[in-house]
Amino acid sequence: MTKLVVLKFSKGSFEGGFPVTLQIGEENSRPETEVIGELPPERELPLNFNCWQAIYRHLDFSARPKGLPKLQKSISSEQECLQAAKNLRDRLNQWLQSETFRSIREKWLEKLQKSDQIRVILQTEDYQLQKLPWHLWELIERYPNAEIALGTPSYEKVSFIIKSTTQVKILALLGDSHGVDIATDRLLLEQLPDTKIRFLVEPSCEELTDNLWQQNWDILFFAGHSSSQSTGETGQIYINQTETLTISQLKYALKQAVERGLKLAIFNSCDGLGLAREFAPLQIPQLIVMREPVPDRVAQTFLKHFLQAYSGGESFYLAVRIARERLQGLDRQFPCASWLPVIYQNLAEIPPSWHELGIERGKGGLSREQRGRFSRSKLHLLWLICMSLITTSLVASVRYLGMLQKLELQAFDQLQRLRPDENPESRLFVVTITEEDVQSQSQQKPQGSLSDESLLKLLKKLAAYQPQAIGLDIYRDRPAKSDLPELQKHLYNNKHLIPVCRVSDPQSEHPGIKPPPEIPLERLGFSDLVLDPDNIVRRHLLALTPPPSSPCKASYAFSVQLALRYLAANNISLEFTSNGAWKLGKTTFKPLTAHTGGYQGIDASGHQILLNYRSHRSLKEFVPQVTLTEVLTGKVNLSTIKNRIVLIGTTAQSFQDYSPTPYITNEGGIEKIAGVILQAQMISQLLSAAIDGRSLLSTWYVWQEIIWIWGWSLTASLLAYYIQRLSYLSIIAGVAIASLYGISLVFLIHWSLWIPLIPSLISFIITIIIARYLINTFLNFPKNTQNFALNKNI
Repeated sequence: MTKLVVLKFSKGSFEGGFPVTLQIGEENSRPETEVIGELPPERELPLNFNCWQAIYRHLDFSARPKGLPKLQKSISSEQECLQAAKNLRDRLNQWLQSETFRSIREKWLEKLQKSDQIRVILQTEDYQLQKLPWHLWELIERYPNAEIALGTPSYEKVSFIIKSTTQVKILALLGDSHGVDIATDRLLLEQLPDTKIRFLVEPSCEELTDNLWQQNWDILFFAGHSSSQSTGETGQIYINQTETLTISQLKYALKQAVERGLKLAIFNSCDGLGLAREFAPLQIPQLIVMREPVPDRVAQTFLKHFLQAYSGGESFYLAVRIARERLQGLDRQFPCASWLPVIYQNLAEIPPSWHELGIERGKGGLSREQRGRFSRSKLHLLWLICMSLITTSLVASVRYLGMLQKLELQAFDQLQRLRPDENPESRLFVVTITEEDVQSQSQQKPQGSLSDESLLKLLKKLAAYQPQAIGLDIYRDRPAKSDLPELQKHLYNNKHLIPVCRVSDPQSEHPGIKPPPEIPLERLGFSDLVLDPDNIVRRHLLALTPPPSSPCKASYAFSVQLALRYLAANNISLEFTSNGAWKLGKTTFKPLTAHTGGYQGIDASGHQILLNYRSHRSLKEFVPQVTLTEVLTGKVNLSTIKNRIVLIGTTAQSFQDYSPTPYITNEGGIEKIAGVILQAQMISQLLSAAIDGRSLLSTWYVWQEIIWIWGWSLTASLLAYYIQRLSYLSIIAGVAIASLYGISLVFLIHWSLWIPLIPSLISFIITIIIARYLINTFLNFPKNTQNFALNKNI
């Protein structure tokens, strides 16, 4: 979208300063931003300009404009001109860096991006301001797609008489050619595509006015001699070797030409600012003039590159900038050549593209035949839109029945693997029990991976360093040995210790696992997991209601119990919203339902959320870990565990306490992590959400997902309708599919949002195939109708 920037200069002077208003908005809409500033008095700037102008006009150009005094000999050098230009540029930018102008500069930098296409219009009646080289303002040069134009405070929109031709009509006036080469200008115009050009070579005044009155023109072009008065109020063109005309002498003919559709006037001649100022009250949409005397080669080079860029598809303003900057290559031979072209703009008009100059229109904008074709094409479009709605409904229905769940979960897993690594978790500390640790306890005959003797030693060592909580992720469905009363005491009295148990599951017929008898209910957490049909852990079970017969009566998950104790020390407690959702800190934990994202018809009992894994190089390395032997032998500095959560669990393969995750190994297999590491992932998710504000994985509402799916189906139908060549359609469809995948990844990375990828992809592919078939088989309307529909939307 093009941005429109207007700099309004209120009445002022270089002796007293200028109040300035900046307006920024989208093209063809009201300004979104307005800020007021002021440029301070600057008496030296006009003097700098006059010095540069005097030196420039004394350069030895091969062709000199009429109306300016001819010099007997050159009195200026190119070096003098360049130095004067540098002084003028520095003085101008120094003025625009003034403190009183700072608000305008800062608002510009805040609202405009370097990638924006920007039309900048300097709105003022002050001739001295208009003469300054505003394109040298460092803000204009900083933005590669910006170009500045001049405009007057008074303007109005003109109601054009609609024309009835698709060609761009140009009236080319080739005036007095004495001492200048205008044949090259003619050759450049003749090379333009899709144009109808009428050349008037040194015409009489009557011949010129007749052509302006009797024909509809899009562009008026003049090459030859011209000049402006020193006051800048008027200018004159030399139409032949004996006659000159001012704009006021052509007032009625030019006004008629504007009303009949004249959109652009190009005066590729010398000293044309006076011409533009005199032409502006006639409400011509756009003019291009040369602000100073212009050598033949400069004028022709500008015209060549402007016409190439403009007719080649560039916007009017960008085409002028491209052509102006191409003149810099001539600066050594013709100093300041790139300063000369300037746009004069009617603020009520939007510059047309080259294509828009020649849009075919008849009465009411379209001919009767075209209106009939357009009506039929609208019916076809409506039919295709209805088809996209039907496709979307079918895909949404299939999804609701759970038939896409497997594909959606696989796609979701793949997106998760592409997420960047995160910082490691510093609030947790894991003590792992390896195969070597189990073997080293063989003399103690442990019932499980950790003997009572080793557990006692470990708890005593850990307690000395004041961890915030200790999580024992090892089942102990038996009491401590009778000869270890100290262990019994530790288990009962240590309020920071949270062991696990397992709730019975009637569906899987698992009887459950009892907790340690020494632990009261309020210090128990269940270790139950929610597995998807492919046995991968993607969900995090926070709470449930145990069956009456369950040996484990814990209502909260092991991870929740540990996280709540840590958060309580940070003055964060569990709250509930009005609809029963959990709230920790500023984060609300929205529970999963039977139909959430790619999950369709699942058992969402209890309080479940999606598990947002944290990966740092791998899922296993995100948290610091030491072995049991390292702790008991004193090889680890335990002072770092103060105020942390310490987890104790086995990683020994023989105990098979491993769970599949959405991630894959380097060999391509499913990555499995130990139960204690999985519990660390869950605890980290809760702490990060409550304290750090790390986003939880979430989905849209069902109606939002359906709109998204329909949007891709509608896109597919429109692509099939407008793109007739199968090869082009295939390429663009491939780009669209890649874009869908990229958008889904961006949403997941930046907003942790799981959006419908597979349903949108299926809907897109089905729609584009069906739409293509229907268009070729049933709609089969003429190609000129299709092309017309396309052109109207380019």
